[in-house]
Amino acid sequence: MDWMILIVAGVFEMLGVTALNAYTHNRKLTALINMIVSFALSFVCLAIAMANLPMSTSYAVWTGIGTVGGAIIGMLFYNESKNLIRILCIVVILASTIGLKLLS
Repeated sequence: MDWMILIVAGVFEMLGVTALNAYTHNRKLTALINMIVSFALSFVCLAIAMANLPMSTSYAVWTGIGTVGGAIIGMLFYNESKNLIRILCIVVILASTIGLKLLS
C-alpha cells in the first residue's frame, strides 16, 4: 500500500509541475490553486509513504515520477523537444526508478 501512495504522490507532483507551467504562462487563479493543492497532496502522500519506506528510495522514486511525467507532458502538450537522446534519458530515469522499487 505504501508503494501505491508513493506513486500517487508522484502523480500529484507531476500535476503540480503542470499547473506551475500553466500558471507561469497565464497567471490564472485556477492554475495557482491547482498548483498549490497538487503540491500539498503530493507532500502529504510522500510523508505517509515515507513512514514505512526508506527515505532515499521514496524521494528518488517520487522525483523520478515527477521528472518523467513532467517531461512526457511537456512533449505531448507543450511542444517540447522529442529528440531521441532526450527520450533515451527519460527511459534511463524510468528504468532507474523501477529498479529502486524492485530492489527495495
